[in-house]
Amino acid sequence: MDKTTPRDILLAEMREGKSLQWDIIIVGGGITGAGVLREAVRRGYRALLIEQQDFSWGTSSRSSKMVHGGLRYLAAGDIKLTKHSLQERERLLEEAPGLVDRIAFYFALGKGNFPGRFALTVILSIYDFLARIRDHRYCNNSALETRFPGVDTSNLKGACYYTDAMVDDSRLVLRVLQESIAEGGQALNYCKVSKLLIEDNMVAGVTMDSGQGESIDLRAPVVINATGAWADRLRNQLNPETRVRPLRGSHLIIPRHLCPLVDVLTTLHPQDKRGVYVYPWEGTTVIGTTDLDHDEDLDIEASISESETRYLLEAYNTVFPRAPISNKDIISTWAGVRPVIGSEDTKDPSKERRDHATWSDNGLITVSGGKLTTFRLIALDALEAAQSKLPPAKAFADDRVFTAPHVNAESLSPDNPQWGQRLLGRYGNAAQTLLADASETERQPIGDTEFCLAECRWAARHESVQHLDDLLLRRTRLGMCLTNGGKEIFPLLEGICRAELGWDTSQWQDELKRYQDIWQHFYYSPK
Repeated sequence: MDKTTPRDILLAEMREGKSLQWDIIIVGGGITGAGVLREAVRRGYRALLIEQQDFSWGTSSRSSKMVHGGLRYLAAGDIKLTKHSLQERERLLEEAPGLVDRIAFYFALGKGNFPGRFALTVILSIYDFLARIRDHRYCNNSALETRFPGVDTSNLKGACYYTDAMVDDSRLVLRVLQESIAEGGQALNYCKVSKLLIEDNMVAGVTMDSGQGESIDLRAPVVINATGAWADRLRNQLNPETRVRPLRGSHLIIPRHLCPLVDVLTTLHPQDKRGVYVYPWEGTTVIGTTDLDHDEDLDIEASISESETRYLLEAYNTVFPRAPISNKDIISTWAGVRPVIGSEDTKDPSKERRDHATWSDNGLITVSGGKLTTFRLIALDALEAAQSKLPPAKAFADDRVFTAPHVNAESLSPDNPQWGQRLLGRYGNAAQTLLADASETERQPIGDTEFCLAECRWAARHESVQHLDDLLLRRTRLGMCLTNGGKEIFPLLEGICRAELGWDTSQWQDELKRYQDIWQHFYYSPK
């Protein structure tokens, strides 16, 4: 079988002196970079995205998995950000069902805590008004105990119900990239922009390290720096300002049977009254998040600290005291670094604004900050900032991010339409081929998750997988949702990687060791 991939072909062309000239080069393969690529190719631009690690390796695979308007941003008076986020949330729910799905949130009302029932009802009324829906109500302690068995309501006065949405954030990035590539965009992972090309004091392109000890000069009148928490690093080649404040948010994953939820419970932490969420995700239960300054090397994966672990365990055990959990119950953890536009170093991280900012420096357009939910609007702002240096855009009629699949969930999976919708949300029209090419055995769900080996095979064959951690931590989340990092399926994955990636025994062993080291150090740290 020919193992040559589109990635291999593009790199070979570059080495031969082809594919060196672009309209736009985007640096950064998270949701912002993917969004810029999507909007750029829609406008007819020849656009290339370059990511130094894997697609979504940074913040965009390590968020809280929520597509939301930001209730606390509204409470802080940031109406514009909340309105835009809610409108984008509704758009994503309509365009990508099965990937972005509405879920119920219950905000527990603590006795003597702010906000109380009246204040939160007012906030939620505005929240729904901005989203153009009506979707909130009060529920008493009895109803709360029914929805969340084992919850301690002795210090609660009921809860306020509303809805937001959940997502597999890494699959969101991959789906946006799929849409972009289908329309002519190009994307390279594991290639690093080492420096900007400067001519006559203007950015004229980038020098890219292909990962094989070679440097390639790529030219473009516009370079868009969408590297998130890393944005200052590239921008500082032109401008010495430091504007991004990296903040770490960490999460715990526990087995679903310890806390079988279908809705999200929000409570205030007993220490500092920050909001903490307990929610279902991919067949597990998640507890998160923290909000701390991240002062460590950004090139080393973020990981949860012992104090953060204790903090989240305390929050959970305060709410569910009848069945407390400890380190031994944790399946895995994750920590992500949010790129927040800092205003004051001394300001409480939780009170920093979450809107984005765009800067233009001699042909380098830098965009950072913002929310997962508003990636499309962030991309449009970045392109607008670059417009004067770009050729005229072509006209287009449809501004959907996601192409509507030509098959419905019932046709795709008659026995389980909900699972069919999940696949359509993650893979679009490719879901049909994914299933058609799969054996009955590889269609079966793995453990308590809804992932299957057919997805692993598809990703290995079509989604630029370079390492085992790409497959287990981002293309799927099996490494986070199964015990011991998914050890039980290693023999099955070896067969897939041999067949689809051409790995021999030695390479498989090297990749397995690499993955287990990454998982142990950065996705499982309880002592």
